[in-house]
Amino acid sequence: MNIRKVEAKDLSEILNIYNQGIEDRVATLEVKLKNQEDIDSWFLQHQNRYVGLVAEDEKTNIIGWSAINPYNSREVYKGVGEVSIYIHRDFRGQGVGQKLLKQLEIEALNHDFYKLVLFTFPSNDLGQGLYNKLQYRQVGIFKNQGILDGKFVDVMAMEKIINENM
Repeated sequence: MNIRKVEAKDLSEILNIYNQGIEDRVATLEVKLKNQEDIDSWFLQHQNRYVGLVAEDEKTNIIGWSAINPYNSREVYKGVGEVSIYIHRDFRGQGVGQKLLKQLEIEALNHDFYKLVLFTFPSNDLGQGLYNKLQYRQVGIFKNQGILDGKFVDVMAMEKIINENM
């Protein structure tokens, strides 16, 4: 498996994997599938400090992606990045997420982030296993944070300090 920065040629596969996450209801409160315009805009926002990464299998197929996103536009939060991570449904639970997240932490340090945060469903067992293994700590649970398919959904906030010396 190879982890590298996102390139324009990857966008259709990233879009497919993101839409799988929406359809499968395991990783996001999004309900509307993304389109090419959405992913083109995402790509432009993930060229510099807010990096995007892809995981490729041995045949160079994209099997997952991750990104650092802005957490908050206020200056005091410039060292805090929000993590997104999506794995192709055929490769979930096979270590792809761990490799992506470890490399994303390295990229975060290289871009002067000191903390990463993420928001996940408490019911996402694969995600919880990954985040716990990489020492993200639970901050709390937002009860009834959204409505998905007519039902309330809780969302767990997690964080990891990656640099104590800022």
